Formats: sequence, C-alpha cells, structure tokens
Amino acid sequence: MTELMKAMPRKKMPLPPNGLPLRMGRARVLVVGDVMLDRYWFGEVNRISPEAPVPVVKVDRVEERLGGAANVARNVAALGAKASLLSVVGHDEAGGRLRQLLKNEHIAARLHTDATVATTVKLRVIGRQQQLLRADFEMPPSHEVLASKLRDFERLLKSCDVVILSDYGKGGLAHIARMIALARRHGKPVLVDPKGEDYSRYRGATLVTPNRAELRAVTGGWNNEAALTAKAQSLRQRLGFSAMLVTRSEEGMTLYRRGSRLHVMAQAREVYDVSGAGDTVIAVVGVMLAAGHGLEDAVRIANRAAGIVVGKFGTAVVHPDELFPPAQGGKS
Repeated sequence: MTELMKAMPRKKMPLPPNGLPLRMGRARVLVVGDVMLDRYWFGEVNRISPEAPVPVVKVDRVEERLGGAANVARNVAALGAKASLLSVVGHDEAGGRLRQLLKNEHIAARLHTDATVATTVKLRVIGRQQQLLRADFEMPPSHEVLASKLRDFERLLKSCDVVILSDYGKGGLAHIARMIALARRHGKPVLVDPKGEDYSRYRGATLVTPNRAELRAVTGGWNNEAALTAKAQSLRQRLGFSAMLVTRSEEGMTLYRRGSRLHVMAQAREVYDVSGAGDTVIAVVGVMLAAGHGLEDAVRIANRAAGIVVGKFGTAVVHPDELFPPAQGGKS
C-alpha cells in the first residue's frame, strides 16, 4: 500500500465535511524549499525620466510578504493547520525580515543561516496598479548548510503528517531525492511543486504539481486532450509518482492517477494576479490530505482556493471562511 493510499481514505466525504475545521487545526504539514522575501514598492507615475524613456515612480508605500516555500507555509497556517518550515537564508537584513514575518504568521521555522549568500529577494515596482519592474537578488546556499538541513529534515519528519517540497530552483533542495526517500521510509506522503526539466530527481514522490508550461517543458507539446493525458500518464508511471496534478490556468486543473483522470474546471473569477497561486494549490492539497480528506475532494477544494487567490494582489492566502462560507458550507 502506498503512502497516498494510507493518507487518503476511499470513502468520499461531503464538501466541507462535518468537523473539517477541527481536523485542519490538527493537521501537521512540513514545508521544505526555497524561501524568498517579496518586496513591493508602490508609487505614482506622473512623468518620464529625462535620462531614459522609462517612467519615474515616486515611491510612497512599501510592503513585504513571504515568498516561495515561505508563502506555501503561510498558506498552510492560514488554513489553521500547524505549519513547519525548513530552509536556508543569508546572514542579512532580508533574512531577518523573513524570520520576523514567519513569526508573525505563527510558523515554526527552522532557518539555517549561510553567511556566504544573500537571502533571495524579489523586488516589484508597482505604478498605476501595474507592475513596472521586477528585480531578483539571489545566490545558491553552500553544500555544508544543505547537509545540515538534511539532518534536521529527518528529525522533523517524525512530527508531521504530510511533507511539501517547494522547489523554486534556487538551490535549497539539492538533496531532494534523499528527502523523498527518507519521507517514504517514514510513511509520509510527499507533495512536490517542481522546477526545471529534470523530474527524475522527484522519483517516487506521492504527488507532483506542475503547471501547464512546466509540464510542456518536460514532455513536449500536445495538440489535444488525449495526447496530454498520454504524456502525463507516461511521465507519472515512468518516475513512480502516485499521482500528478497539472494546473492549467483558465482551463482548471487535471489529476492523473493510475487508470484514472479527473478534470476540474476553473472557477469563473476575475484574475488580478496569478503569482503564488501554485503555492496556494499545493498548500491546500497538503492540508486536506493531512486532515484525512480524499485526494479528489482535496483537488476540488484547491481549485476553489486558486479561484479565490488569483483575485488578490501579489502573494496571498485563502482562509477557511472564504473556502467554506456559511451560505454554502453551513456550520461544521
């Protein structure tokens, strides 16, 4: 029996099932991956620079938010679950801000410090409600720090129900194959948000959640639904994934398992910002599985969450009262 089958009962429960908020509060999710600080500079644009044909932004407001794997953990915590986070930051001001933001969100963070790198920062300049520029500051952590993180990972496994590996390609998951093997040994379901074209490093994961473009980069294109299904199932089977969830933007999302395919249509909403939507999806699925929910229902709830979060600006979260408003879900 696979970890996926152990974690997800076959009996289908109503949406939302009675007592779900209580079970969500007991769910324990360990998030590991690349963290980053999302900075937003907001201002007015009233003129073009005399130095170059670019707008001049008079910055009047600054916001900082958790990004990358830290945003996944933030989404987990927003649902009322117990979120733990394991990652690496630099010995710098941005790393200190990340620690404070994580504390504010009540996330149990184990952040290793690498003095040789800078904490990853994504700086976005916003003018007239439009993103004018994004500047990235990043540097991969050292192997020595990553090795010690692996030791902490094995210790933290014992106190979690589900593991989420959030790969942003910044170097924080250099030992991801070993992490998956360790989690399987402890009987923990492993959810992976992938990056890059080499998915062999995720071999044996319980669930992998590429978006449409990421999957195309790995398998090549397709011209119809049957071809997409064939490519997705072939990749899933070849690398031993119990399931694969492909997020497809306005087309919704499709879950592939052995001998089955489930497609969930996108929620009809005005899309404001898609940044961080993938973080919300994998966080919601992880919390639902940790709370004893079935995978198909977890995917449907995650699809609902994605429809909500894209209507918000920047990296954002979804709360239980948004997923299950009283008029729809009733009292639990």
